[in-house]
Amino acid sequence: MMSRSKLKLICSAFVCCLSAVIYAQNDTYFDRLQAVVNSTAIFYNVDGIEITSQSFSSKFNEKELKKVLRAYKIKRKDVKTIDPELPINHYVYDKSELIADNLTLHTIYYILDFKTKVKVISFSYAKDRNLKFERQFIADVMDNAIPSDVFVSSSVDSLDFAGRTLVLGGNCRWMNVRNVQCPYYGQMNWSLHKTIEDAKQNCDTHLLITKHKKGGKVISETSVPVVFEGKETTAKSVTYDFTGVKSLLVGMSGGKTLTIYYIAEEIRGRNISCVLSFWNNDQINDSGLPALLEEVMTLKN
Repeated sequence: MMSRSKLKLICSAFVCCLSAVIYAQNDTYFDRLQAVVNSTAIFYNVDGIEITSQSFSSKFNEKELKKVLRAYKIKRKDVKTIDPELPINHYVYDKSELIADNLTLHTIYYILDFKTKVKVISFSYAKDRNLKFERQFIADVMDNAIPSDVFVSSSVDSLDFAGRTLVLGGNCRWMNVRNVQCPYYGQMNWSLHKTIEDAKQNCDTHLLITKHKKGGKVISETSVPVVFEGKETTAKSVTYDFTGVKSLLVGMSGGKTLTIYYIAEEIRGRNISCVLSFWNNDQINDSGLPALLEEVMTLKN
């Protein structure tokens, strides 16, 4: 006769696999997902959601979890919960922050017991929390279901921009997944979305975050006609003033104002949200844009 513990283990594995299948049927997000691996963690981006996965050689007990929680500045007083839908021993910490009346930055940490290690998967995004997706992604990680082709090189000699390869050379660097900076030539970050409405919402959210950012102020905001990846559209243009502000960001750039463009469009059958920016002391060409931004956008007269 099969032991109760063995039966429980088999049932848990079945539930996990079944969950992954059910979620995958509802939404195949892999074609919108991209990931970069560094020496300590894996970083993902999809639908405007930034995800980090990191493993620790710790056991899932109160003593050994202390150093894990300390790495994420999770304190003993922070409320921990569990998700009854997840078939794995775990804790959930919700460190979401209300930025404005209509803007909440969600940061959710899942502390997961992988028996021989503890894995922390965090989700960060500024729209309605998507618990269904969080469960789906964790189930896919547990089942090793993330396709290998979503992982890109940590170098940025070239990159896939919504189905088109951009050759950038060796002067650029990843700031995060789908977030590339070329010193003195601009910066851009983008996400692929299931719907164009979600892409537009992501741009609106990024703009709200900019407006509520401490340490500077928006001095101009306007809509401008542009050609983005060969398609005529409208971008929201914002100038952010850092005059008199002392911060690491300003110190590294040496600039005083930051010009930012927010664009949401359907490009080559993909719904993309894109935020492009440059400092006033970047190498700005006659087009009014630095070289990186010129790769994907032109300003219309």
